Amino acid sequence: MASVTSLSDSVQQHLADALASALPEADGVDPLLRRSDRADFQANGILALAKKAKANPRELATQVVSRVTTGDELIKDVEVSGPGFLNITIADRAITRNLAARYADETGRLGIPAAANPGTTVVDYAQPNVAKEMHVGHLRSAVIGDSVVQLLEFTGENVVRRHHIGDWGTQFGMLIQYLDEHPHELDHKADEEVSGEEAMSNLDRLYKAARKKFDSDEEFKTRARRRVVDLQAGDPHTLAMWQKFVDESKIYFFSVFDKLDMEIRDPDIVGESGYNDMLAETCRLLEESGVAVRSEGALCVFFDDVKGPDGKPVPLIVQKSDGGYGYAATDLSAIRDRVFNLKATSLVYVVDARQSLHFKMVFETARRAGWLNDDVKAYQLAFGTVLGKDGKPFKTREGETVRLVDLLDEAIDRACAVVREKAQDLSEEEIAERGAQVGIGAVKYADLSTSANRDYKFDLDQMVSLNGDTSVYLQYAYARIQSILRKAGEVRPAARPELELHAAERALGLHLDAFAETVDEAAREYAPHKLAAYLYQLASLYTSFYDKCPVLKAESPEQVENRLFLCDLTARTLHRGMALLGIRTPERL
Repeated sequence: MASVTSLSDSVQQHLADALASALPEADGVDPLLRRSDRADFQANGILALAKKAKANPRELATQVVSRVTTGDELIKDVEVSGPGFLNITIADRAITRNLAARYADETGRLGIPAAANPGTTVVDYAQPNVAKEMHVGHLRSAVIGDSVVQLLEFTGENVVRRHHIGDWGTQFGMLIQYLDEHPHELDHKADEEVSGEEAMSNLDRLYKAARKKFDSDEEFKTRARRRVVDLQAGDPHTLAMWQKFVDESKIYFFSVFDKLDMEIRDPDIVGESGYNDMLAETCRLLEESGVAVRSEGALCVFFDDVKGPDGKPVPLIVQKSDGGYGYAATDLSAIRDRVFNLKATSLVYVVDARQSLHFKMVFETARRAGWLNDDVKAYQLAFGTVLGKDGKPFKTREGETVRLVDLLDEAIDRACAVVREKAQDLSEEEIAERGAQVGIGAVKYADLSTSANRDYKFDLDQMVSLNGDTSVYLQYAYARIQSILRKAGEVRPAARPELELHAAERALGLHLDAFAETVDEAAREYAPHKLAAYLYQLASLYTSFYDKCPVLKAESPEQVENRLFLCDLTARTLHRGMALLGIRTPERL
């Protein structure tokens, strides 16, 4: 695949060469190029350089300008403005030619190269709990994590997905003991495929019954506690029953992720139990190296900057005084596994911001132990809370946490109503299919268009609105372009570099060319919201182009072809960009 150099990179290189020729010691200095509303680009790097070389910035800028080649190959015009800025205008021909090269890329990558020497990143996301309903709090980790995985894979990184499900702990004693005494509670009707809904209601019924018995029956409570010991000792019968809970929960998990239009693969699900065999060794390594010390019988790691309200240090407890292991031991064992077995160079944890202190302590412990270092980094992609319309954490009227499935179903219902209202020639089946794509897209986009660390309001009316910064607006822009391309019939899109461009065509073209650097930045910073902002701006610039520049009724056949080419490249960019956010772009809406 031929990679296409973006216009900004070409201009950057051109200016850097002119700078170095005007001032030899400026070799390798960044001209600090950025998009500008005064011209196509502005370069601000001369100011700092002149200061360092004790030169007059305007004079230096004038010297640089005299060394820039202008014409219709790349830079049409460059002028000095203010104290020594450069305002740069790109030639129309250069814009069209660059876009034509992107359009010709048959791999569908739009001329974006893959990383030359990729690393290996483990992304830990979508971590539901066994035998428990998924609620609105599980939404963000799944949606943000899935998009980060798509972005990294697209840029060529080797990605290992990990779903660290909650599948271990003392609550299983109560559940396993109850199942042992009521062995048919999780049975399925013969040969029938079980729905996720059914699997969850089985688990939920069993959980409530076990809880009730545990709270009211002392003898059962004793048997349940003994069962925890059996589980931790690896008793085969107990483990077989524990596995039933895991399997039943997976049927449910897969049904929810399927509704979210997300691929979750069974081998990537490695829950807390997956690290049980490593816990004792993790503790031994930490204690022998002096990273962890015994304090009141517990194995602890202390930090100078982590203190409780009483001013006393709050340690990370790796092993409790009764010999039990906490989350820290599991998380530290997972780091060892990911660094030494999976050979990761980056670890990304998509986890609620409320767990920031825990991860800060875990990462620091792993650094002290030498498991993380300058070559292997860990990062918590911390996300904020989902709020209701009232700005408080999202709850039902009864004050319960909201079931994720109910939320998604409601989004799909709302979206079906919107699609039905706009649909001219869609069957009921098509309305249902598009409704799901629009509804799930709306939920994902509302999440991804907010920077992860901020809270956001879950407002379905806003999410499925056709106006404003919503995925529906982007999906309709895409569908509208497909409709224009169908209406064009025999006329094929074709780039015509000889044509002059309208201002709206230039603005759209320059933004289309910036897709590559946006994807690169969003992947590098684990920031899907930067891609979402780019796509919204793309749809807005397209709307403006569509309003000002007739496509099928343009002035000449060449202009029709060139405008169809701009339409088609916009559609391809929207399609690719939305896919990186995990959102579908239906061909007709």
